[in-house]
Amino acid sequence: MRAFIASTVGAACSVALAFPLVLVPGGTAHAAGVSAGGTQSLPLRPLGALQPLDADGGGGGDGTAEAGGQGLPATTTEPFSLLGIVWSDADAELNGQAQVRARSVDGDWSGWQDLTADPAHTPDPDSAEATAPGVRGGTAPLWVGPSDGVQVRVLPDDGSAATEGLPDGLSLELIDSGPDPDPAAVTEPQEVIEPAAAPSAHEGPRPPIVIRSKWGADESLRESGFVYTDSVKTVFVHHTAGTNDYACSEAPALIRGIYRYHVESQGWRDVGYNFFVDRCGTIYEGRAGGVAEPVQGAHTLGFNHNSMGVAVLGTYSSTAPNRDITDGLSLLTAWKLGLHGGDPEGTRNRTSSGGKWASGTTVRMDNVSGHRDAYSTDCPGGELYAELDTVRSTAARLQGR
Repeated sequence: MRAFIASTVGAACSVALAFPLVLVPGGTAHAAGVSAGGTQSLPLRPLGALQPLDADGGGGGDGTAEAGGQGLPATTTEPFSLLGIVWSDADAELNGQAQVRARSVDGDWSGWQDLTADPAHTPDPDSAEATAPGVRGGTAPLWVGPSDGVQVRVLPDDGSAATEGLPDGLSLELIDSGPDPDPAAVTEPQEVIEPAAAPSAHEGPRPPIVIRSKWGADESLRESGFVYTDSVKTVFVHHTAGTNDYACSEAPALIRGIYRYHVESQGWRDVGYNFFVDRCGTIYEGRAGGVAEPVQGAHTLGFNHNSMGVAVLGTYSSTAPNRDITDGLSLLTAWKLGLHGGDPEGTRNRTSSGGKWASGTTVRMDNVSGHRDAYSTDCPGGELYAELDTVRSTAARLQGR
């Protein structure tokens, strides 16, 4: 099981002797244990019941009380860099608008930012991961950089002041990614898993990949063991729907934050994506189990089987990906599909396990598809989606086709 400890504030005194806790009034503190980083959980409340907000930039700006929906007033917290909102029922949808503001450690408040409440980035229906106790629904996580204050509002789609239409158990999750690992302490994985696939005549070159230990994955957080499928027939390209302004040196911290959010906050067995690519084109190992193996992820509802999910860090709805990003995607795609005899410019019949298409439905898909090809979503953003033909053709050339 996941090796993390969650303690309510009321029980903090009995735990504090053993673990450093992050405490927030009315919230839950997850102990970081011997590893750096941690999670603060702040339950959301009806906004109409809150006191008026400060007019000095810490609230709505005019001193008036928020009305309707659920949220938090401007709240001082322990440091965090990534956040998201979760709720109790993993099958419930957030039919509303979730927005947050973060206060940087320098004291500056951001503008309101939308959180993407897309149910398509989840384990497959009826899988052991989807039905495990403690699995929760959630928004996509958002990287906000080093911060120590936050404000939240979640309003129903109908614009009413009601809260009944919102999912039960709404909670704001604040993630501290912790420091980068000491390079001198990083070791190669002890378990080396040999590829099960036979070499392909069109196998692309293996690209450099930053393994989990080098980006600082705390292996005690995830479930032990791995889940494999038969092959990799489809590469699904995603974006993380976060900021594009991160420095490439921050990418490991961003990935650690997503990992902790997926595992501690949403209850998944590991980070959902098989790989990440940052804006400098660097490729990172995602879900554990061997980079050459057909590891089943939790990235594309209904099609996690026999597929690979790669997420580009950032938002590419109106921003075009640079050449480094498309080159990184092409290298990874050529190699991974090549291990399993896949043509990046080809198509295949895929069978849905539920979601947009009913379980058992056969769908013809490109071997390199965007997330939107499998679900009604903007992901991976219109600008990145428009570059997938370039990724396909470049990957095919790398395979010698």
